Amino acid sequence: MTERVPADSSGYGADGLVWLVWRLPPGLRTLGRHQLGAFIATCIDFAAMIVCVEWLGISPVPATAVGSTLGGASNFFLGRMWVFRARSRGASGQAVRYALVSAASATWNSFGEHLVHDLGHVRYLLARVLVAYAVGVLWNFPMQRHFVFR
Repeated sequence: MTERVPADSSGYGADGLVWLVWRLPPGLRTLGRHQLGAFIATCIDFAAMIVCVEWLGISPVPATAVGSTLGGASNFFLGRMWVFRARSRGASGQAVRYALVSAASATWNSFGEHLVHDLGHVRYLLARVLVAYAVGVLWNFPMQRHFVFR
């Protein structure tokens, strides 16, 4: 039986994009879902941080911890239900492991904000973007994949 190839399998347009995504190895599809889920959680994270800094007058470092915590809760839900599809496994064990990873992530993000913003004198939002990306790829994804949602 021959493989059905969409009319537009060029990678351009909706049919081609869907075809391309399903041709990726499962690990890359998981990474893609993780990055999209992380983007959504990061929007929540950044919104909370900006509100804390701009409206409540809180310093960027503790505001980063608040945002990371709220973004982390959102990311747990997305990771369990959609990214890693780990609904059938015990939620309480995942939540404990996630809390440990998330606490370390908040610490890494806050420490990175201190280094890049406070010591490096980079604007706080740019510093947060750089640090959040690095922490997300180097810490969060591997720990969630191999420890939290295993």
